[in-house]
Amino acid sequence: MNTSTLSPQTDPTMKIGWSEKLGYAAGDMASCLYFGIFMNFLAIFYTDVFGIAPAALGTMLLFVRTWDWINDPIMGAIADRTETKMGKFRPWILWMIVPYMVFGVLTFTTVDWSPTMKLVYAYFTYTTLMMIYTAINVPYGALMGVMTAKSEERTVLAAYRFVGANAGIFAVTLMLPYLVKVIGRGDVRFGYSGAMVIIALLAGGLFFFTFKTCHERVRQVEQKQESFREELKQLARNGPWLMVIAISVLTVMGQAIRATTTLHYFKYNVGNEAWGTSLLLYNSVMAVIAVLLSKSICSLIGCKRRAYVILNLLFAALLVWFYFIPVTSFPLMLANQLLIALVAAPMMPLFWSMIADTADYGAVKFGHRSTGVIFSAGTASQKIGWTVGPAVALMFLGGAGYVANAEQTPATLNILRLEMSLIPAVFAVLTAIVTCFYKIDRKMELELEAAISQQTAAAKA
Repeated sequence: MNTSTLSPQTDPTMKIGWSEKLGYAAGDMASCLYFGIFMNFLAIFYTDVFGIAPAALGTMLLFVRTWDWINDPIMGAIADRTETKMGKFRPWILWMIVPYMVFGVLTFTTVDWSPTMKLVYAYFTYTTLMMIYTAINVPYGALMGVMTAKSEERTVLAAYRFVGANAGIFAVTLMLPYLVKVIGRGDVRFGYSGAMVIIALLAGGLFFFTFKTCHERVRQVEQKQESFREELKQLARNGPWLMVIAISVLTVMGQAIRATTTLHYFKYNVGNEAWGTSLLLYNSVMAVIAVLLSKSICSLIGCKRRAYVILNLLFAALLVWFYFIPVTSFPLMLANQLLIALVAAPMMPLFWSMIADTADYGAVKFGHRSTGVIFSAGTASQKIGWTVGPAVALMFLGGAGYVANAEQTPATLNILRLEMSLIPAVFAVLTAIVTCFYKIDRKMELELEAAISQQTAAAKA
């Protein structure tokens, strides 16, 4: 049997339709309705609403987030070993929808218990929610690797994914404060619980849309199921995968250092925190536009590797420019930020498309496909970057003598300026250098695409 006799739901070489692209985008919007809350509202909810001391909260977040990225490859291995009529990854999206909604509400529900029992409740609900988040998000991410064997189509899917992601963060940042106010009517605790019911239902509906519209097409006949240890050995020999993981950690660390101190910079260096909020809003809008250009950028430059190198060098140059912009010039800072979003936002779609290519590389080279483990490691690498990057930024800030809500010393103001510009610029240059060692170019992409199509046809024969 050849691929021409396969149905649209099983042909790995077919062009993905609009409904399926939108369905895939809906999955990351569902994820980021929660991630946006974790990023912007979790800390203030736990300290000012739930009533956990900052030191205790810091310990809890460190514990949960460390387990969170360790848990990702485990979930990837479980998903790879799942065999159902629905596929390997789609069923997990369906199975986890209800737990995802329920624990989303429970996590943001305040209980009137003793301080110790409240902390136990917070540990239990937040840890469980993050495990459920992993159990639905890792298979969702890996799904892209089996929806199509065409590298260009994966780039398009990754772009749609990050349109959904940015839309989810933007929507929940606007929605949550409004819903808390309207539903709570002065009772912030009740407001958070009620708001999360609405957001959880929306997220669940979006994930169900992903499940219904997306299909798994890339399949492979294997002689035996490899052990998890053997999979790890194969990954250690998958050179492109090792490079792309290093690329991910460096990319996210640089961006996270800047993101961590953006509002601090505008509050203390510029003296206008509202400018920083406006800048983030404009950045979100431009990011949506920029990720849609990912495929065009890649096509214009020639291949993903070259595109990623050039984008990082442009990113570094723009960050160096920011260092010299006067703090009184918001128009120049806005123009700089829009250009930064234009070159930085496409990096994530390109990264996930490159991850999918490394899964193909492993399948062709070793005769075994570890899509779930490979994608979960990609997710874990980003979580490591988002954990280490802010820690580095705050360590530098603390070392410079930062004091909250006080006039800052020249040393503190200088480190804030550096963290907005030259320090992330160094990470961008390092990322570009490491990317040069990633060996999957356009020629190899086409070779892998052909090999995977032949494997899938053989699996259906």
